[in-house]
Amino acid sequence: MSLVNPVVTGSQMNNVQRSMFRFLPHQLKNKLPKTFIFSSISISAILTKEEQEESKSRFNFKAYMLEKASAVNKALEAAVLLREPFKIHESMSYSLLAGGKRVRPILCIASCELVGGQESTAMPSACAVEMIHTMTLMHDDLPFMDNDDLRRGKPTSHKVFGEDVAVLAGDALLLFAFEHMAIATKGVPSERIVRVISELAKCVGAEGLIGGQVVDICSQGKSDVGLDLLEFIHIHKTAALLEGSAVLGAILGGANDQEVAKLRKFARCIGLLFQVVDDILDVTKSSQELGKTAGKDLLADKSTYPKLIGIQKSRDFSEKLNREAQEQLAGFDPEKAAPLIALANYIAYRDH
Repeated sequence: MSLVNPVVTGSQMNNVQRSMFRFLPHQLKNKLPKTFIFSSISISAILTKEEQEESKSRFNFKAYMLEKASAVNKALEAAVLLREPFKIHESMSYSLLAGGKRVRPILCIASCELVGGQESTAMPSACAVEMIHTMTLMHDDLPFMDNDDLRRGKPTSHKVFGEDVAVLAGDALLLFAFEHMAIATKGVPSERIVRVISELAKCVGAEGLIGGQVVDICSQGKSDVGLDLLEFIHIHKTAALLEGSAVLGAILGGANDQEVAKLRKFARCIGLLFQVVDDILDVTKSSQELGKTAGKDLLADKSTYPKLIGIQKSRDFSEKLNREAQEQLAGFDPEKAAPLIALANYIAYRDH
């Protein structure tokens, strides 16, 4: 087993650095900054007994994601049943159940469990954010938006059901998301349910996701789009729904205001991180690798981080965001924070 040596040793790392290394998926460790050098020294030769026990109990992120994604998929299948009128429900199910990483619902569940809540408490809201996320993809793919023919490795909704049905199916998912939260959330005080519905509506509306989308549309083709405007776009267009996912879970789990604020900042950082990495992947990966059309931002003359600051500085920025995100988790139970630390690393180092 290899270990970090001389340049940065385990004993020299601060808590955040140690957490970032410990929960980084094995296959991603070769993507760490060059200041991390690996050695063949036996782990037992330099680690304390306590650190060896921590190593043995390293968090299994892949297993966690598979378990939670499976639970989310079952809940989504149960929520969106095929019934009359069949065409609209078939279109809703086609896009909603087409796969995907389920990052947003898992973030909602993990945030709830972090503050002492249960998966079952957060699941209706977790499903709701995935319904809304799917709606945004369906609408983004339309010819008058991003004009995409491929999503999650499958033909996009409008290619299968037509543009008119794709628009309406997206609208139906958006509305059903709030209905599902209201009627399916159990064992939570009514004021919390009202609060999370209000929070999600704000994250999605004109001051959140949709607002960011409109500013993005209005900025296309302009030569004066700077970093401040680009960050505004992505904090609203991409980070807002991730932020909402974490905050919903925290509120439902009974978090206090300080805990909600920390999780809000954590999610905002990983939301912006998600977009920075997305921009990088769009110009460094193929359509086959991504499961969607690659290079479409370049063709649409959109402002992206690689376009404005280059690929390397974009990667440096993603590292900074990852560190800032994980710093927000310092005061929580390390075991319960493990999924969120691993999720931040996954977003930072994903390859599709």
